[in-house]
Amino acid sequence: MGREAQAEPRSRGSWTRDLTEPVAAAFTVRLLLLAVALAHGGVGSLYRADTLSYLEPGRSLLLHGSFVEAGLPDIARTPGYALFLAVLCLASPIAVALVQIVLSALSVVLVHRLALAVFRGPRIALVAAWLFAFEPVSIIYSILLLSETLFLVLFLLSLVQVVEFLRSRRLLVLAAAGLWLAAATIVRPVTCYLPIALAIGLFLVLARLPGLRWKAPAVLLLSALPWLAAWQIRNRIETGFAGFSSIQTQNLYFFSAAEVTSRVEHRSLADVQNDLGYNDEQLFLARHPEAAQWNQAQRLQFMSTEAKRVLRAHPALFLRTHFSGSMRAAFNPGSAVLLSLVGSPIDDRAFTREREEGPLRGALWVAENYPGQTAVTAALGIILLGLYGFAVFGLVRETRFGNAPHACLWLLIGVSLYFFGVSGGAIAAARLRLPVMPIVCVLAAAGVVRKKIDPGSRSECEHLPGSG
Repeated sequence: MGREAQAEPRSRGSWTRDLTEPVAAAFTVRLLLLAVALAHGGVGSLYRADTLSYLEPGRSLLLHGSFVEAGLPDIARTPGYALFLAVLCLASPIAVALVQIVLSALSVVLVHRLALAVFRGPRIALVAAWLFAFEPVSIIYSILLLSETLFLVLFLLSLVQVVEFLRSRRLLVLAAAGLWLAAATIVRPVTCYLPIALAIGLFLVLARLPGLRWKAPAVLLLSALPWLAAWQIRNRIETGFAGFSSIQTQNLYFFSAAEVTSRVEHRSLADVQNDLGYNDEQLFLARHPEAAQWNQAQRLQFMSTEAKRVLRAHPALFLRTHFSGSMRAAFNPGSAVLLSLVGSPIDDRAFTREREEGPLRGALWVAENYPGQTAVTAALGIILLGLYGFAVFGLVRETRFGNAPHACLWLLIGVSLYFFGVSGGAIAAARLRLPVMPIVCVLAAAGVVRKKIDPGSRSECEHLPGSG
């Protein structure tokens, strides 16, 4: 065996002295960003438009035992991050940011564990940890009062367990993965469909193993779905809405359908959203006075029906706008949020131009008017493209010559495609690709490190179809 394989028993799942350095670096750089943000904008710089929509129902749940906003049961947010935020805000919003910095540093450890589980290579795992320690989107959102950082830690705990199951075939490990995934979904609903997608993937991967092909998907679903169903039952009982989160319906109506309408009618997205009553109850009721008599479920049913009508009328345009949004999420370097934290925000007109005139014209306008900010954007863009480039190289090399089971690689690819798929449309932003960046860093580390090929390291997974 090569040195990597010989080192595996000592390093797998354990803390090493080398790992201390990237974790300390991750903590330090995030703490420095927090200090700069507080110096320039005070505590208010940590808030974003969505922060209060978590805080109010979280406080209601904490103090009164009911998840309520503006006197109505809240079905847009889920209780995970809302309760986390409300509890820590009893101390201070800065306390929230500090805890999230610790969680973000913990995510570096989990990236290390993920790379080690996939590749069984301590060097690759260490490089992956270093890459994610300085991953810009992770750094930026670690200090903002938003759900991304808490969600990422829970999601990575689940992903590591799924990889370990593919290696060990232990159903208890898969059950733990389902529990962590349910917890992540209660923090952010974006993964509410992921248990089903993973179950289908497990069935296909284990198709030649009759003893596991049914048990594994069943264990994953039974460990994840009941917790999600419980929240859906709560929504149904209190409001009549049977979904997990109404935010999906609202996004479909106010963003996806609105963007298609704006393209068809050659209007700005903001104008169409204003007409629809986005974030304005009075405008919505002026356009639909009958809605004054509707309950929450009836309003959401109306939004869903109307949105689907628009999208069905223009399916090709919907697919194009959705794919364009996925590309924005994938390649937006996140510089606008970073610049706002350090006291140098980009003019809002840049985003209008980018959306309505295309990314090239928007970028040229920003470059002409804000050269310093353009340099920051270019630097972050180069980092992002470099990570993607090394990730593709690492994936190709590992697929052809490496030690990682192909089932594990397909898992990483499938999960990445899932997040990019659900992140499309007008709602797309750099933060939506945060769950993909640990995977990118893991694959990029495989592209950076030259690892000696050891066919014996696949022995635990050689029974899996497609393991290579």
